[in-house]
Amino acid sequence: MAQQPTDPAAAFAEFGRIKLGETDLHGVLTRVAELAQRTLPGADEVSITLVRDGRPYTAAYTGEIALQLDERQYERDAGPCLQAASEKVTISVPDTASDTRWDGWAPKAAAAGVGSVLSVGLPILESVTGAVNIYGLRERAFDDDTIQLAQRFAGYATVALANAHLHDSTTNLAQHMQAAMESRAVIEQAKGIIMGERRCSADEAFAVLTKISQDSNRKLRDVAAALVARVESGSAP
Repeated sequence: MAQQPTDPAAAFAEFGRIKLGETDLHGVLTRVAELAQRTLPGADEVSITLVRDGRPYTAAYTGEIALQLDERQYERDAGPCLQAASEKVTISVPDTASDTRWDGWAPKAAAAGVGSVLSVGLPILESVTGAVNIYGLRERAFDDDTIQLAQRFAGYATVALANAHLHDSTTNLAQHMQAAMESRAVIEQAKGIIMGERRCSADEAFAVLTKISQDSNRKLRDVAAALVARVESGSAP
């Protein structure tokens, strides 16, 4: 439900205090939704839609009604949040009961108890777009001043989410690279063991590892790790 609005300047300053090393992308998305609910007058519930590879999903939400109304849009591939995300614009639905757009989505929102909707596009990255969706229980909950404030809010949110997304992608890449380096290291260790035991070349040792991997239907790294662990433990071949 709507709360006493937070001062917009305080909300915008809070974006600057987000420490990406202490939270993840989901944490930033949740904070954006909660800040929007506290900051924008008339915002009873808020959700964040993200679209990756043409597939939309609700990445954060403050209440079930926001999630349900988002998902109805995804099912029909039509609705204010999808239009706002794809066109990078602001879509206002002052009165859901009388709105005829999106193949009857708005009257269903009215039947669910939502009187008005405001969706503001979030052009986060070239490969990721989205929208912040603000649901009001009463009709005409969002006047021109609120719409302008929502657009300013979305500008700050876009920067925060773009930074969080890039940080998340960089972290994942670093983790994958670390895992790859560790796999390579253990495979090289295993090759060295086989070369010592069989007096063979590096290529021949790698072929032995590959055959064991194929015959046992195990990953090459797992086969190598098991061999290294066996030698380190002093077990007999």
